[in-house]
Amino acid sequence: MGAGDLSAALWQERRQLELLLFRLETQRLHVLAGNLQWLSFTASEVESVLDRLRFEALARSVESAAVAAEWGLPAQATLNELVAGAPPGAWAEVLQDHLDGLRELLRQLDDAARTSVDTLGNLNRPVAGAPAGPRNGDPVSLPADTAGVLDQLTTAGNIERALAVTRRTNQPMLDHYLGGHRD
Repeated sequence: MGAGDLSAALWQERRQLELLLFRLETQRLHVLAGNLQWLSFTASEVESVLDRLRFEALARSVESAAVAAEWGLPAQATLNELVAGAPPGAWAEVLQDHLDGLRELLRQLDDAARTSVDTLGNLNRPVAGAPAGPRNGDPVSLPADTAGVLDQLTTAGNIERALAVTRRTNQPMLDHYLGGHRD
């Protein structure tokens, strides 16, 4: 373990953030093109990247704590503090590059998530009429267009799921690790 391993972990995290940006943009483009049938897939892809990001954050935390201990800093040192406490040599510059790159990715991610939430939130959600229940012992009858009602309900559910997943894309723990100073 050392600064090289931390740098590698930071690169992995940056790669996952870039992939998350790509997935959000893909989802937004499908919505704008009217391809709402793909929302369940795009939401699953965003969730998958969020799962991998949790793993990458854990790996980065382990590497960061090891470097902090090696450099005589508290185990919970932020990346900004690691840059300031780096020994003479190239590590301060390398870590500063990661800090700048991650801050920029978080800014882009905030913008992309906000745009996606706006785009999804502005969709006309299908409103399906509920089938009438039985009256006075009458058998339940389903409307003739039951498939259409189910499609509308599925689309509405997929929109809500995509919205919920997109709202979870912020990275507050990473922001804290960077020093909490987004530009």
